[in-house]
Formats: sequence, C-alpha cells, structure tokens
Amino acid sequence: MAKNYPTVSEDYQKAIEKAKKKLRGLIAEKKCAPLMLRIAWHSAGTFDCASKTGGPFGTMRFKEELGHGANNGVDIAVRLLEPIKEQFPTITYADFYQLAGVVAVEITGGPEVPFHPGREDKPEPPQEGRLPDATKGCDHLRDVFVKQMGLSDQDIVALSGGHTLGRCHKERSGFEGAWTANPLIFDNTYFTELLSGEKEGLLQLPSDKALLADPVFRPLVEKYAADEDAFFADYAEAHMKLSEL
Repeated sequence: MAKNYPTVSEDYQKAIEKAKKKLRGLIAEKKCAPLMLRIAWHSAGTFDCASKTGGPFGTMRFKEELGHGANNGVDIAVRLLEPIKEQFPTITYADFYQLAGVVAVEITGGPEVPFHPGREDKPEPPQEGRLPDATKGCDHLRDVFVKQMGLSDQDIVALSGGHTLGRCHKERSGFEGAWTANPLIFDNTYFTELLSGEKEGLLQLPSDKALLADPVFRPLVEKYAADEDAFFADYAEAHMKLSEL
C-alpha cells in the first residue's frame, strides 16, 4: 500500500533543497557525517508503535532528550546544525534532523535515501530507554526494532551496516574505536570486517557479533558482504522507513 505523504508548499520544498546544499558543505568541512547520521537515527529510533509516541519529530532539540544516556555527544550535532537551521526558520527540526542523516549517507558515498518532507515538531521528548543497547544480543535487537519500532529483521541488519560510518568514543558509550579502517566512507566494509573476525584496532560490539549467531541475520550479513549493491538498496529502504516512523 502506497504511503500518503504530507503536502508541503513549493517554497518549503525549495527551502529543503537549499538546506541540503548547506548541509553538504557543513558535513564536508567538519567531517561530521557519522554524527549527523547518529542524530537522525537517535531521533527516529525512539518511536513506539504501540503508544504512537516518540520518533523523528524534532524533540532532540530539547535538553531533556539530549541528556538521555544513549545520546551522549549528540549535543555536538545539535550545535553544529543550529546556524544552518536558523537560516531556514520555516523548516521543522523534525525534517531538518532527518535531512542531515540522508545527506550524511549520500556525501560519504552511500545510497541516495528517499526524503519526503512534512514531519511536525512535537512539543515534548519521549521517555528514556527506547534506543538499542550495544551490549545486548538478538532478542534485544528484535524487541527494539521489530516489536517497538515495527521494522523487520532485514532492516536490523541493513541499518547495522550504517556502522561503516563513525567510531565509538569511550567517554560517550563506554566503547572505543571504529568499525572499519575508513570511518568516513559509506560502503559494505562493516559486513566484510564482521565476517573476517576481530582485528586489532577495529571495533566489534556485542550487538554486532550477535548478528553472526542468528540464523536469519547471518545470511543477510553474508549477502551484504558479497554484494554492496544489494546492501545499498536494502539500506536505503530501511533508512527511509526509520526516518518515517
């Protein structure tokens, strides 16, 4: 069934296109694509399909949500984005933060993720504790992504591949290191590294290793390691779904 998207004005669409260009410049200059992907994901990943609360509705602008344990460091993204956001007062924070995530993937060599504007800003943040915990396994991943958010097993593995960008920081997450040797390039290296085993200097979280132990997840890891085009296609679909929860 086709999704019905909100109708936005021509001026709003033009503002989105201009903001996209400004975001490309910022992300290229500051080399902050991983942080922009993180704010987009962490904004959207709070959605709870049972209560229809949380989700990508601009609430990361509130200090309360930035104070959630899983969001350590996301305040840097908010700070970097604010000067551009001020140039586009008509664009909602909800759209703007998701647009930043889409641009981050595109500018680092990843797939073009379809972007449909029209999200509203909600007045208060969701409760803490809805984002995935990197120390846990497959049951937890399914509890968060499938039961809570309404996504699929395939989406879990495809989105995990987004860890090809960025690194963990000890002071933010308790973990340290990057998943790949080129953490500013979006490709399928996350999966090839995962299958090749642990290497000195590279990171594998418990939630990453769990993908290899699951009979549904592992074949998808192997598929994406062997076929980057298949990964890009499934990632773009999963990222779009996450951004539209």
